[in-house]
Amino acid sequence: MIGLVDGNNFYVSCERVVNPKLNGKPVAVLSNNDGCCVAMSPEFKALGIARGTPYYQLKDREVPKGDLIFCSSNYELYGDISRRIIQVLRERAVEVEQYSIDEAFIWPPSVAGNREQGLGNRDWYLEYGKSVRAQVLQWVGIPCGVGFAKTKTLAKIANHIGKKLQEGVFVMPDDPTDILAKLPTDEVWGVGRRLSLKLRAERIFTAKDLRDAPDDVVRSVGGVTLLRTATELRGISCNQDRDYNADPDSVSCSRSFGEQITTMDALMESIASFTAQAATKLRRHGMLATGCNVYAQVAVPGMFEGGGGWDSSFYGYTVTFPEPTDATNVMVRAIHEQIGSLFVKGAKYRKSGIVFFGLEKVGSAFQADLFAPAEKREKSKLDEAIDALNARLGKGKVFSAAEGVGKPAWAMKRSKLSKRATTNWDELLTVR
Repeated sequence: MIGLVDGNNFYVSCERVVNPKLNGKPVAVLSNNDGCCVAMSPEFKALGIARGTPYYQLKDREVPKGDLIFCSSNYELYGDISRRIIQVLRERAVEVEQYSIDEAFIWPPSVAGNREQGLGNRDWYLEYGKSVRAQVLQWVGIPCGVGFAKTKTLAKIANHIGKKLQEGVFVMPDDPTDILAKLPTDEVWGVGRRLSLKLRAERIFTAKDLRDAPDDVVRSVGGVTLLRTATELRGISCNQDRDYNADPDSVSCSRSFGEQITTMDALMESIASFTAQAATKLRRHGMLATGCNVYAQVAVPGMFEGGGGWDSSFYGYTVTFPEPTDATNVMVRAIHEQIGSLFVKGAKYRKSGIVFFGLEKVGSAFQADLFAPAEKREKSKLDEAIDALNARLGKGKVFSAAEGVGKPAWAMKRSKLSKRATTNWDELLTVR
């Protein structure tokens, strides 16, 4: 059996961990730059407000004038609480595969040695799930739903059912036909609304219909991926395990600006900051980059002076480094040399970003040029020391001057940011 542990209303639950006063109240977490509602508490959903509703349409109902409470996205907090949940699960399960920030598949220990308790397999999984859920709630403070089934796809369905139960745990029966017959195809993991429309044309409306459909029909609609989903609904595991810690093919970092910027200095500062953040990710994987793509987005395409007839909102250029590197200063220097090709006077920029490509492991073999000076493809000791200092003193304590000093105008808006109480010494909770 495979289990799926999923945090209930995860972002909101994290906010309630550091601010218990939010318990029982209608709370929503906003997207980047406090744009729209991306996560909502049950109390907020009960008011009939749709996910994705812009904040400006609701701000008149905000506390203290109204009854709604809003929080800016606190990614540092959410990431750390996610890490803590995974730590608990690794202590309780034989294997853990983290699927997203708030979801993880678990493989429980064998039930063979537990039958002396007088429990059947199904009852044992139910008690085990309750125990795991209680431990996560007690140690981390996050309520979770837990579902068990023979395959990952069925475990997702079991988890969805478990969240609606008081005990928060559901074990899929050996024959889930009745459950699948009530489940629309667009609620099956990996199907979605568009593919569901194609399935309806083949008179496949429910998860049971998809399970029982002929393989050739399923393949004609959604290819081998959908066929795997149908096979999993039949109780045959065929979704390959993914290594979420595997080395990436590319590393990127981008952000929408809190305020539109119009100067080259501000644009370069934003790109330098994102370069430094992406380079940190690169070094974490022990990799070097051959080059990068730099890009920016303007607010109103074609409306600025000297536009040259551009009709797209995204513009960019490609940089190839002298040799594969993970050194932030080398990258920023190479990017700065061509920044002029990205900047146009009069343009209002709303976003920028960077993507590293041509990644290779530090110390990996490579074909050298016989007639060129010897290359040194090694990690930057300077940046290694900077990463160590930032890990000990706090994120961003040591940074490149190219990133600018103080809070820049382009910084992401997070006016309702809660405390980063688990990762920042200056924002620890005060117990009274």
